[in-house]
Amino acid sequence: MAIEAGPFTAWLTQARASLQGEVGADVPCGDCVGCCTSSYFIPLRPTDTAALDDIPAQYLVSAPGEPRGHWMMGYLANGACPMMKVGQCTIYQHRPQTCRDYDCRIFAAAGIDAGGPEKVVINDRVRAWEFSYPTPADRQAHDAVLAAAAFIQSQRNAFPGARAPTAPTGIAVLAIKVYALFLQADALTRTAAQTAAAIIDASRAFDAASAV
Repeated sequence: MAIEAGPFTAWLTQARASLQGEVGADVPCGDCVGCCTSSYFIPLRPTDTAALDDIPAQYLVSAPGEPRGHWMMGYLANGACPMMKVGQCTIYQHRPQTCRDYDCRIFAAAGIDAGGPEKVVINDRVRAWEFSYPTPADRQAHDAVLAAAAFIQSQRNAFPGARAPTAPTGIAVLAIKVYALFLQADALTRTAAQTAAAIIDASRAFDAASAV
């Protein structure tokens, strides 16, 4: 059964603002708990004080490569978040910012699954999302995100050191950051190396704007 994901351009604008820390995600989850049961490690930031107060220390480890005060929460043997009880989040009001920002529509936008068999619940949701296209610009924007994601996956060797994302989240997020490159008039005439370089520059500019 299809689930309305919203007008594409409106969603894309909100998703990009969320990635830049301007707003949180507003996902019509309904009764879906796919992201809570799909073997995700959850990063916790120093600002997630309420969540850190509620989560037992046994579920936390220091986040690799991050400064002191950053943590990761693991998952149970069945893939569920340890804060889930009887299908409900026990710390929902105090949930980490990562949980508040998560939006599985990024995978639908990029035309990819969220992962392998361990993500079966969330993949079903991803495949059910159905964006609407009120104007030609909505369709063009989605086509550009799809083209960006396809390029990142198929032309990894065009990136210096072949350092392009390989995990679904990284692919989808990067495609959303740089999709506008694939709307440009010269998108089809650039070489793969030129496109990869443009993607790197556009991603850095997006991240720099996030830090302002």
